[in-house]
Amino acid sequence: MTRSSPRASDRQRISSGAPWEATVGYSRAIRVGDRVFVAGTVAPEAERRTRGPDAGYRQASAALKIVESALKEAGASFDDVVRTRMFVTDIRRWEEFGRAHQEAFGRARPAATMVQVERFIPKDALVEIEVDAVRAPRPPTRPPRRRGNRGA
Repeated sequence: MTRSSPRASDRQRISSGAPWEATVGYSRAIRVGDRVFVAGTVAPEAERRTRGPDAGYRQASAALKIVESALKEAGASFDDVVRTRMFVTDIRRWEEFGRAHQEAFGRARPAATMVQVERFIPKDALVEIEVDAVRAPRPPTRPPRRRGNRGA
């Protein structure tokens, strides 16, 4: 038995408006059927400039807000996320990144990976996060019960 793959026309493309989306040729997120894929996401420029002991946490939290917005636009939420990947420039700060991840995904507890990389295109970025989600099917709705006399 072969499964047909979704057609390009079945895709919902979501943009965050970042200038490099058009330059590189990608979307912030893609929804195909019940699956949503959010591209690697870094914190906005203002958040990336933060320094100090909590900078990794603040950047991860800010990136996750962008991820959440893309998920919402695709009709999904953090509860639908089944896989996350965190790319970080300093693995010794794993607890900062992990705390932001736990706050966002604590209930869903997706499969997660954190790996250290040398750097990102924005040189001041400490973390980049991507996620995969599967929208849970909605429970079927029951027709309203009829009230009144039965058999009368």
